[in-house]
Amino acid sequence: MVEKVMPEVGEIISCVIEQIEDKQAIVGFGGKTDGILPIKEISNVHIENVNDVLSVGQEIELKVIKVEEDTVVFSKRAVDSVKAWDQLEEKLANKEVFEVIVTEQVNGGLIADVGVRGFIPASLVSKKFVEDLASYVGQSIEVVVEELDREKNRVILSHKAVEQQNEIENRRQAFSSIKVGQIVEGKVERLTNFGAFVNIGGVDGLVHVSQMSHNRVTKPEEVVSVGDTVKVQVLSIDTDTNRIALSMKATKPGPWDQLNDNLKVNAVVEGKVRRLTNFGAFVEVQDGIEGLVHVSQIADKHIKNPNEILSVGQEVKVKILEINPTEKRLSLSIKEAGEAELQEEISKYIQPNENSGFQLSELLGEKLNKFKK
Repeated sequence: MVEKVMPEVGEIISCVIEQIEDKQAIVGFGGKTDGILPIKEISNVHIENVNDVLSVGQEIELKVIKVEEDTVVFSKRAVDSVKAWDQLEEKLANKEVFEVIVTEQVNGGLIADVGVRGFIPASLVSKKFVEDLASYVGQSIEVVVEELDREKNRVILSHKAVEQQNEIENRRQAFSSIKVGQIVEGKVERLTNFGAFVNIGGVDGLVHVSQMSHNRVTKPEEVVSVGDTVKVQVLSIDTDTNRIALSMKATKPGPWDQLNDNLKVNAVVEGKVRRLTNFGAFVEVQDGIEGLVHVSQIADKHIKNPNEILSVGQEVKVKILEINPTEKRLSLSIKEAGEAELQEEISKYIQPNENSGFQLSELLGEKLNKFKK
C-alpha cells in the first residue's frame, strides 16, 4: 500500500470543501489528513462568514502555505492573486471596463475584490460628489484599472473614468441624432444665474434665461426647478465646444401669435414704460409685447433724453404707428397719442348751436396748455 505523502509549501493543489466552520473550512486534497483553509486566506478582502463565499462540495485550487506534522494550511487568496495580477495587467493595457462588487468602505474610499485587494479612492468613485460612500457597499459597479504596482501590492480602480467614457459616448450619439430645430423633452439638471441646463438624450444643453419665456424672466427659478421635465427646441449645436443651445419659449405660442384686437395701426392704447434708452422708450402694450417710442415721438417739444419726461413703470397712452409681426416690432408715439386725444375731444364739442364757440375756445386753451407742458 502506497503511503500518502504530505504536500510541500508552495504547491497548488485541487481541493474539495468538506466542511465549513465558523472561521475556517476543512478541505480534502487526497492526503493522509485533511487541510485547513483559514477565513483570512479565503479572500483578499475582509469577509465575515465562510459560508458567504464557499460551499460544501465545491472544488477549488489552493496553495500550500504551511505544513506541520498532521496539519496542512492552504490559501485561496494566494492562488487568486497570481491569476489576478496577470488579468489586471491585461485589463490595464486594454483599458477594459469590467464589473466588481464593492465589499467595504474604508477611510478615503471603497474596497473591491478583484482577486487582490482593489482600492477605489473617493475621488474616483464618481464624477459627481458622493456624500455617502457606504451606499455603494454590496453594489456591482463598472471600473477600469487606473494604476498597478505588483511589488507594493497596489491596485487602484476608477468608476469615475467609466462614467466619463459613457458621457463621451452618449454625447457622441446625442450629437449625431439631435438636429437644429428639433423639439424634444428634457429634464432640468441644474440652474445657474444665467439659465438652466437641461438633459436631452444623455447630454446637457443650455436654456438661456432669455429663452425661458416670452415674458421677461430675471431668475431661472421663476420658471423651472431642478427635476422638472420641459419641452425645448434645439437652437444650435457646436460640436467643437460640445455646446447645445435650447429654447423653451420657442415651443410655446408667443404674444405675437395672439395679438389683442385693439392693437391696430392708428389705435391709441395704454401701456407701461419698461425701459429707457438714449434713443427712446420701450413701452409694453400687451404682456410680452413692447414697442419703441422714439425720442422724437415722446413730446411736442424737443428733448435730449427720454428720462426728462418719462420714468420706468409710468403708465402712458401711445398711438400705434407701425406693426411688423415678422420682425416682432412696434413703432409707437406718445406725442401723436396726445394729438389724437385732443382731436377726439374737439370733435365732441363741434355742435350747431350759438354757444359752441365759447365752449371750444375754453377747451382748446386747456388742452393745448396741457399738451405742450
